[in-house]
Amino acid sequence: MRGATHVRPAACAVAVALAASGCGGGTAGGADGIVRSSWGDPQNPIEPANTNEVQGGKVLDLLFRGLKRYDAVTGEAENMIAERIETSDSRTFTVTLKKGWTFSNGEPVTARSFVDAWNYGAHIDNKQNNAPFFSNIEGYDDVHPASGSPRAKAMKGLVVKDARTFTATLKDTFSTWPETLGYQAFVPLPRTFFTDHDGWLNKPVGNGPYTVVSYQKGAGMKLRRWDAYPGPDKARNGGVDLNVYTDNNTAYTDLMAGNLDLVDDVPAQQLKNVASDLGDRYINQPALIIQTLAFPMYRPEWSKPGMEKVRRGLSMAIDRAEITRQIYQGTRTPAKDWTSPALGGDGGYSELCGDACTYNPREAKKLIEEGGGLPGGRLTLSSNVDTGSHRAWMDAVCNSVNNTLGKGAVCTVDPVGTFADYRNRTTTYKMSGPFRSGWQADYPLIQNFLQPLYYTGGSANYGKFSNPRFDALVDRANRASDPTAAVNDFQAAERILGEQMPVIPLWYQNGSAGYSERLSDVALNQFSVPVYDRIKVS
Repeated sequence: MRGATHVRPAACAVAVALAASGCGGGTAGGADGIVRSSWGDPQNPIEPANTNEVQGGKVLDLLFRGLKRYDAVTGEAENMIAERIETSDSRTFTVTLKKGWTFSNGEPVTARSFVDAWNYGAHIDNKQNNAPFFSNIEGYDDVHPASGSPRAKAMKGLVVKDARTFTATLKDTFSTWPETLGYQAFVPLPRTFFTDHDGWLNKPVGNGPYTVVSYQKGAGMKLRRWDAYPGPDKARNGGVDLNVYTDNNTAYTDLMAGNLDLVDDVPAQQLKNVASDLGDRYINQPALIIQTLAFPMYRPEWSKPGMEKVRRGLSMAIDRAEITRQIYQGTRTPAKDWTSPALGGDGGYSELCGDACTYNPREAKKLIEEGGGLPGGRLTLSSNVDTGSHRAWMDAVCNSVNNTLGKGAVCTVDPVGTFADYRNRTTTYKMSGPFRSGWQADYPLIQNFLQPLYYTGGSANYGKFSNPRFDALVDRANRASDPTAAVNDFQAAERILGEQMPVIPLWYQNGSAGYSERLSDVALNQFSVPVYDRIKVS
């Protein structure tokens, strides 16, 4: 979830005098102080059901509140707008809203605000990336058919009972469905979203603690505290200026120069220095994030029979321990499955990748040869390189593969300049070789690490992996009323990923951030996103 082009922050780095006038945002202190934070342009305009990447997600977290909200420390799904969510069969849920919630334009948040938003997100004509998140609801297939035209305008499983009550009937039992409702695709929308859609996209109206003042693509977005916000988590600062950077090293330089307050993606090149530079203003903590390499399974050269050996061999050719030690200085941990240790063992984390995620160059070379070798005798890795220090690890992975195969530079890197351009390639299925496909969880359930990414037609299944056994196990896990049984089925599905290796787990990523002396009470949530509303500015 990274960004686009902006030149002013770079100018700030070499013009410290501009700090007094607030390069990238105001510098007033106290309750009205503005937090100046690094950012990357989202791929798409800010739309809850169309935003499934980190940078857009940061904005949604500032602008919206939904039925549930995940505790920043524990990750527990707690009621926010929902007064209660009740069910007797884990299939039909009755949702009752709290009183007093409004959007920032004064419009009340009602049951219709949710039902209309969810129907919009699900309908195939609206082309929303997060539409599959509504696929559990009865009637989804009528508004989002696998082929042909939609047969309905709305899902029959959603029924408004009164201003504060609606029911949601699912296709099948899904005992943990309420736990997913803190995800941003499920937030409500005001009438202006539907009556003046273009105007709303230019200046989104939400029901969260901040409102949008201005947005210039490639430059940044200014948000200010909404003083009439009715929620319990009112902003402790005057607002947030999100400033676009195409190089997180430049952002870090601006932080050190006093021209920026918060960098939530410390560049790899600075990890050796950050502790001495910032002291206790440096945050490094586990997060629900995994970095992977996905294969374009929609291309026959990567999906034909036998290539599972090649894919597995490539995984074993990567020296994860050396890469994470040399490049990431303890902010990454070699991956041993397709989820995250932050889930905990009871939540489904288990080291299921086994030998396939263990560096073994001899076995790696053998498997690649047995599988027929690299397509065309070459391997090209691709990622955006504007943030995340992705170029450094891609070069290191290629070196590891080249050393394993011993055939010279057969592995090379195809860097993409901006996150938005990179996302456009991956979401239109135009990749020719392995590509970065990291995942930051939407909610703290093992289901979220598997279904969106590997289920047939999943919202983030950009490699187009499809396996009927995997899908059946996920479906069974979702139906399970016993959490232990559900986790067991999800782990059985994971074992299929180990057999087929459509995606190579690389490493688990910590949340990292650095901040200026102007700020206090800075924290990252379990998803590594700054809890902006808690930050104080002096």
